[in-house]
Amino acid sequence: MAEASSTNSGLRLAGKVAIVTGGASGIGKETAHLFAEQGARMVVIADIQDELGNQVAASIGSRKCTYIHCDIANEDQVKNLVQSTVNAYGQIDIMFSNAGIASPSDQTILELDISQADHVFAVNIRGTTLCVKYAARAMVEGRVRGSIVCTASVLGSQGVLRLTDYTISKHAIIGLMRSASVQLAKYGIRVNCVSPNGLATPLTMKLLGASAKTVELIYEQNKRLEGVVLNTKHVADAVLFLVSNESDFVTGLDLRVDGSYVYGKYELL
Repeated sequence: MAEASSTNSGLRLAGKVAIVTGGASGIGKETAHLFAEQGARMVVIADIQDELGNQVAASIGSRKCTYIHCDIANEDQVKNLVQSTVNAYGQIDIMFSNAGIASPSDQTILELDISQADHVFAVNIRGTTLCVKYAARAMVEGRVRGSIVCTASVLGSQGVLRLTDYTISKHAIIGLMRSASVQLAKYGIRVNCVSPNGLATPLTMKLLGASAKTVELIYEQNKRLEGVVLNTKHVADAVLFLVSNESDFVTGLDLRVDGSYVYGKYELL
């Protein structure tokens, strides 16, 4: 199997081609910058926030990053994202399937609005599944020992009192990762998840109607680890570990970046 060309620079992603969905803001934006800093040959940002996505690509530089509009719930758009990347850069080494949405309301099971749930599922479950499917196909066809990482959540491994549709979707992502890691192992393709605790991102700030500092204070009650406040760089660093050769024998892992999660009042993640 072929691997991306590398250099002796010591950079952890030297020569790699990566796709980052949801790369226009938050965790995706931070990770796209980190991938470029660590030597990725090209980082392809996919998002539906075109203005922000183009700004991120421009800030990284056109020689290292490009932006493609992609609604991950749309199969044709995901297929085009992957195929256009392969056509332009020869292969895909890394898929960071990070795009997702949160519940706009509490969504308890007794009062479940199935239309709202369907929208959450369409993006979080259907969209992530499509990203894994088409990235894996490209890696198999290109004989690339690639790495796929999905963004799940600490709520993907436990139940909560609300946000039922979101919690279901994150459980599904972990199940997808576990199945894909088993099925793709024979091709040398690794599949893992990163599961963050609550943190301040444009999405959570908008949903809570609060500033970054206030959101950080709200989520303080959801962790035990003292002396550190979770931010997007912590999550990006975890993703970098999972896609780099440092985790070359790691697959099927749900890496929790949670500071020892504690169920709190604001379990919106």
